[in-house]
Amino acid sequence: MVAALERQRVDRVFCVPGESYLGVLDALRDSTIQTVVARHEGGAAMMAEADAKLTGRPGVVFVTRGPGAANASSGIHVAQQDSTPLVLFAGQVARAARGRDAFQELDFQAFYGGMAKSVTEVETAEEIPTVISAAFLTALSDRPGPVVIALPEDMLAEDMLPETCATPAGERVEVADEVPDAVLMRQFDDRIDTAQRPLAVVGGSTWTAADTAALATFSETADIPVACVFRRQQLFDHEHSHYAGDLGIGPNPALRRAVEESDLLLLLGTRFSEIPSQSYELPLATTPVVHVHPDGRELQRVHNAVLGVRARPAAFLAAARTRGRRTRYIDRLHASYLAWSKLPHPSPGKLTMGAVMAALRECGDPDIIVTNGAGNYSAWIHRFHRFRRFGTQLAPTAGSMGYGLPAAIAAKLRHPARTVVCFAGDGCFQMTGQELATAVQHDAQVIVLVVDNGMYGTIRMHQERTFPGRVHATSLVNPDFAALARAYGAYGERVDNDAQFPAAFARANNAGVAALLHLAVDPEAITPTTTLTGMKADR
Repeated sequence: MVAALERQRVDRVFCVPGESYLGVLDALRDSTIQTVVARHEGGAAMMAEADAKLTGRPGVVFVTRGPGAANASSGIHVAQQDSTPLVLFAGQVARAARGRDAFQELDFQAFYGGMAKSVTEVETAEEIPTVISAAFLTALSDRPGPVVIALPEDMLAEDMLPETCATPAGERVEVADEVPDAVLMRQFDDRIDTAQRPLAVVGGSTWTAADTAALATFSETADIPVACVFRRQQLFDHEHSHYAGDLGIGPNPALRRAVEESDLLLLLGTRFSEIPSQSYELPLATTPVVHVHPDGRELQRVHNAVLGVRARPAAFLAAARTRGRRTRYIDRLHASYLAWSKLPHPSPGKLTMGAVMAALRECGDPDIIVTNGAGNYSAWIHRFHRFRRFGTQLAPTAGSMGYGLPAAIAAKLRHPARTVVCFAGDGCFQMTGQELATAVQHDAQVIVLVVDNGMYGTIRMHQERTFPGRVHATSLVNPDFAALARAYGAYGERVDNDAQFPAAFARANNAGVAALLHLAVDPEAITPTTTLTGMKADR
């Protein structure tokens, strides 16, 4: 099994150890593959998922049977919703014990069948090379996603025939770009050449740095503005004159109008699901849509399209031949984005997220990697941070709390020379905060910014809107996060006002260990556009 992973050029796996796959752990000890030991299977799976986002290759995670496999499901759900290639290996009870509700037995097909692209239980050791090659191919093909492989513990101790042991463990799986249909490409070129208000909306998971460079060239040649979908902002330089903004939660109203008024909407690589389509209200029924996606099953599935092109972004961009001149239209959209993301941005409290985002922007590092989980705090990141390059954003389109810290650890291990900043709300951080120990153990010198407003802010916001004056089950009594970080062996510091943040961030960045800044923010600052008091007044 480990030889087969080496043949796929896997250089790192994430795990929580378990007795159900002891043989694999033993083989990994002598392998070229690094083993990263997490504190919770959900964190391990999220690390693997984030690593896959950075490399374009399947992330690999090992967990034990039963509770371990169940705990990992949070990361598998992220991989499914985010279209990320991932392979989960999970221990299973011995083959003779299956079906008897044995100790920690799990029906993998029933549990993971709705999340994973495939679920396989290995019957004999001889199948392992074939199963692993098939898993990598499935994870990478069409719409990428997670694959689950269950490993009966007695199978891992099974003797193999000498001729099987001598068989190469499968060639490295590669997925070639499919050449888009030439007729459809000519139709696309004709349509965009005559469009007055075209808009490209980009997203998905099959991009590379070279692809994003090709996208920038395409936008300039075709003279078409580009918007990014929810948490895929790294696909286009925010300071490029053709950038129009992001279609996330609460987008720039001017960008929403641009989608509504577009006479040709190009959906490139993205499924344009619930969040970017604003609960499926966009595009309008009268808007011509060209949908480009590597999985033919996704074409016409969510939105009607006048053209559906099965292709990865790279192949589509290479085949496009369009030209255009729409300077004033593009300038207006980019100016609107710049105004929408302008700093400083006023909000209540001594320490404001506007000042935090301004300080990060002033760092001027285009390679800084920013990660986050879910919560209202993320609205400041998406609106005010200017992503410049591919591979600088790790955030779950699945909206999973707790994602930011595991993702940051994976990013720092993959790019140790780059600055990696994790944003997490107080509720979000406490989902996976124990992974600080993983960061310290593996010398992943991440910087964690815990935005503490003493509540589950997003749910409090919805309560105020839906059940006015009836706040319940959203308040949090929190620890001293800086002291907690120090207990883990990390650097910890509390920040209470805007003036303190720049120097505190510099100290965290130079700490030589993982660092955490406890940002004590005012609960009134519930979103960049309103306050709790303002929400009550609006009622």
